[in-house]
Amino acid sequence: MANEPDLILAQRTPRKGRGALSNRDCRYRPRHSEWDDGIAGPSPVTECRPVRAGNIIARNRSPDIPFEQSINPYQGCEHGCIYCYARPTHAYLDLSPGLDFETRLTYKANAAERLRETLARPGYHCRSITLGANTDPYQPVERRYRVTRQVLEVLRACRHPVSIITKGALITRDIDLLADMAADGLVSVAISLTTLDADLKRGLEPRAPSARARLAAMAELSAAGVPVSVLFAPVIPALNDSEMERILAQAREAGASRAAYILLRLPLEIRELFEEWLREHYPLRADHVLSLIRQSRGGRDYDSRFGLRMRGTGPFAELLGQRFRLSCKKLGFNMAREIEARCDLFTPPRPARNPRHNVSAQADLFD
Repeated sequence: MANEPDLILAQRTPRKGRGALSNRDCRYRPRHSEWDDGIAGPSPVTECRPVRAGNIIARNRSPDIPFEQSINPYQGCEHGCIYCYARPTHAYLDLSPGLDFETRLTYKANAAERLRETLARPGYHCRSITLGANTDPYQPVERRYRVTRQVLEVLRACRHPVSIITKGALITRDIDLLADMAADGLVSVAISLTTLDADLKRGLEPRAPSARARLAAMAELSAAGVPVSVLFAPVIPALNDSEMERILAQAREAGASRAAYILLRLPLEIRELFEEWLREHYPLRADHVLSLIRQSRGGRDYDSRFGLRMRGTGPFAELLGQRFRLSCKKLGFNMAREIEARCDLFTPPRPARNPRHNVSAQADLFD
């Protein structure tokens, strides 16, 4: 039987196709058991279980987030991005933000049904809905469960505006829906692009599509008339910040018309998970990376203040902002005023004619 130091080492052994090195305790549990009892070996198999959603639309009150409503078809994300700011939400499920976040997922089996009911309510006020505010709506399990596509089908039938944030190239599967909505100014897509370095991508985002696949998705969406933005996020000092200009240039060439960036955020459990990953993959650079992060966060690992948490403060953060503005000006990003999503075309679903014997919800709820 392995002794305790050996067990700790096994828990921190990198696993192929996974971002987190361990299943660290979440903030609500004093002790947490490993997904596979802490024994090093093959990556845990992804488990995705259905849940029945009560409220499908989440409301946002944060003043530095540019949307009021969002839908998250999934909890957890198989992409396994080590930096993901959504990892701490797995603590609400009594699961670890570490490997559990990547391997123990849930999908909202009744998302489309609940959305139709919500949009049909007399008091519903149409405002754009964002998909991908928390976990990626086009992560690998979407290929099987198609929850995101079902949600889009409801939104398209109602002519309801939507914005999508993703790093999943699977989004091109739904171009038939997106192009139709884009023709009426009802959709926009932001594709996250973190690095052009394949080796760095494999460590940071082990199950996310390659940079080449994401750029190809931008080009395909743009050619279909869908407005595309590039999100350079997160910017990690001394790890990927040097790529800013190249990433923006290639995204512009692929058809993106708007750009934004976000400095790495390390709230709650992400701090320890990221530092653990960083010291394993980049041991000689780790102290420098962490020093620049703290310099940009007022000497701390994270500054959660609205208006500062996305950009940071201090010399490094200011220089990053200057570089971004100059690149956008040179490349022609963000030149036109951002067009607000159209809400005037929204048509609420009609209530089911016979809720007890509803044979075809799609036929009953829409003209």
